[in-house]
Amino acid sequence: MPIDQFTSLKETGALPLAISMDCEQYFRDKSNLLHQQLDIVEHLAQINGLPETVMTTTGLKIKPLTPTVPPEAEALIGQAYGLLPSVKITELLMEVDEWTNFTRHFIHLKNDETASDKHLLLTAILADAINLGLSKMSESSPGTSYAKLAWLQAWYIRDETYVKALAELTNAQFYHPFAAYWGEGKTSSSDGQHFKVGSYAAKKGNINPKYGTDPGMQFYTHISDQYAPFHTKVIHVGPRDATYVLDGLLYHESDIKIEEHYTDTAGFTDHVFALMHLLGFRFAPRIRDLMDKRLFVWDNKKEYPTIGSMSGGTINVKHIQHHWDEVLRLVTSIKQGTVTASLIVSKLASYPRQNGLAIALRELGRIERSLFTLDWLQNVELRHRVNAGLNKGEAKNALARAVFF
Repeated sequence: MPIDQFTSLKETGALPLAISMDCEQYFRDKSNLLHQQLDIVEHLAQINGLPETVMTTTGLKIKPLTPTVPPEAEALIGQAYGLLPSVKITELLMEVDEWTNFTRHFIHLKNDETASDKHLLLTAILADAINLGLSKMSESSPGTSYAKLAWLQAWYIRDETYVKALAELTNAQFYHPFAAYWGEGKTSSSDGQHFKVGSYAAKKGNINPKYGTDPGMQFYTHISDQYAPFHTKVIHVGPRDATYVLDGLLYHESDIKIEEHYTDTAGFTDHVFALMHLLGFRFAPRIRDLMDKRLFVWDNKKEYPTIGSMSGGTINVKHIQHHWDEVLRLVTSIKQGTVTASLIVSKLASYPRQNGLAIALRELGRIERSLFTLDWLQNVELRHRVNAGLNKGEAKNALARAVFF
């Protein structure tokens, strides 16, 4: 955003950020908190008091999480599924539309009118949803032609209509009383799911060694603790998942307000840790090989012998202070939509090592990652919460695989 606009917002105290604008006060608070947490973890490590964790001067070992669902609940789940009737997916779409009228958001590109043939509209949407395509869908649907489906798709089905319809479904679930049994709608997880592409679309896919030689695309989806996938973005398989974590939290159109967000290892970088904190989200990734992700301390004056094997150096506070206004201006720009989060995260990752703003954000991220790691070592409930959140995303991925052609 323009410097004069940022300066005006800062002087009037109108910056839409979740932290103190006073740089000195911010660092006093962070310094005290980091020292306090380091002291606690050092003491617990010395007396072998870290829950489900063994830490010595040579290494760290965290025991695998034990299942929290009792066998009786598993049996009850099986009985509950047995009571569910078999239903055609077409009938399900019609019934949900009767509840929510989500199809009213698929409006004509020019005159904003809704489609006159709702059955045909849902047929075209279903062809997208299961990747069957309009040609095969028209062949398998009596009374439906490819030309009719293609016309509907061209005039009524677009990214913006999908976004509004998805928000309608997410809100309907959010306000339904039963959804409260799954969660409050305040936490979420995100993950990328890879799909192979076929036919002419094979030429558009990127080949990536992680997924083999077959070309494909990736869907990066945010799902709430109520099992609602409230944001989905189609991405190429090259960029790291972390690039798109903030997009789903900032740019969905539903009424849910996420406070805590989970990802796997691919979803985190120090830059993302910093931006999540500055934008007011609690970031809780499940980090593989946690021992290799070093802790950063405020200074080297105090020794932490037991957790010293995890120490990775000191925070460059002076560098952050020097670029403080640049950091605040960048985050304000993201918050107000001047620049998208994924664009700036990808640019930060590609900047040369000496770029001042990128380094300042990295140092802020190291503070937040160190505080999160210290909390992770002390808090088994946090580990279970993150694991449960990511499992809900896996459940959604399993459904997507089941209906995908």
